[in-house]
Amino acid sequence: MSDRDLEKEIQEKGLTAPRVTFEQINKLAGSIVYTFDVRPNGSTTTFAHAFLNGDFYLATGFSACVSVENFDEELGKKIAMENANKNAIQELWKLEGYKLKYSI
Repeated sequence: MSDRDLEKEIQEKGLTAPRVTFEQINKLAGSIVYTFDVRPNGSTTTFAHAFLNGDFYLATGFSACVSVENFDEELGKKIAMENANKNAIQELWKLEGYKLKYSI
């Protein structure tokens, strides 16, 4: 189910209690800054680290290939960043949910 479909269903059901919204998460996600560790210690692994506003650590994602001959830095960064982004979005949902829960 897409974010839009889920939001539509929430609206149709009249669920109006305070909640974290996709809009809030997407706005925060726009402030994520990534740093990379490429091939640490000569490995075939790339790590992407996601930081909110560049200074609050959220999550890490990684990519790796089996053989060094297949290693491509640009592709490794792309995959690692996609994985870090997914993990960071999940973390934002938890953090914003926690913040809302204890502010009500």
